[in-house]
Amino acid sequence: MEPIKVAIIEDETAAAQNLSAILRKIYADIEIVAMIDTVVDSIEFFRSAPQLDLVFMDIHLADGASFRIFDSVDISTPIIFTTAYDQYAIEAFKVNSIDYLLKPINEESVHRAIDKWHRLTSTDHAEYASRIKSVAQSSRSEQQVFLVHFRDKIIPLQVQDIAFFHTFEERVTAYCFDGSKYIVEQTLEALQNKLSPQNFFRANRQFIISRKSVKDISVWFGSRLTANLTLETPEKIVIPKARVHEFKDWLLEA
Repeated sequence: MEPIKVAIIEDETAAAQNLSAILRKIYADIEIVAMIDTVVDSIEFFRSAPQLDLVFMDIHLADGASFRIFDSVDISTPIIFTTAYDQYAIEAFKVNSIDYLLKPINEESVHRAIDKWHRLTSTDHAEYASRIKSVAQSSRSEQQVFLVHFRDKIIPLQVQDIAFFHTFEERVTAYCFDGSKYIVEQTLEALQNKLSPQNFFRANRQFIISRKSVKDISVWFGSRLTANLTLETPEKIVIPKARVHEFKDWLLEA
């Protein structure tokens, strides 16, 4: 019998190792073909047309939402999504996915998900791939206005007025070109799915920046870059080495 060929797309090393260990423990015929931790590397991997039977994919990766992978490549391989608590994701994937695994992942949930995959027909596979692509696209509906709290009021904040988003101690703040700033009750991952990828870039784990806010870029240590904006930022915006080419391409699209 041919081994079940699996790829794990996960940016948390401990979580990836835990899932790999569970798979190898309960299925002797599992082959872990790849373990990948970024959107960029995932796109490159899938472009090489790997022979896979199943993919375990975290919804939120180090360089952004895994939905971005579907913008660049078509994936026909069935996908089991993994996630920390995210109500939108859970509701969407209850309907559209083979299964989802809620972290921390355990043997029982993995066993259930793979059993469900084993029961799929070829028609199920095709319909499933189509639904996943639809969910990924709908999750990125671009938002033009955010409602934010200001003193004792709730006000509409236009996306075009925002220079960057910054997260610190699990609190996200929108910084505007006029110097004002507002708390936004969403994570950077959720915001990234709602912002235009042409106008906003996920620079790293702390920042999403507007194209209009970029003044210039500087070379940083370890083949990284820093993005210098037209207004002061709470900390230096370092572009990781793995995202340098993507960041430069994004700037060239202006």
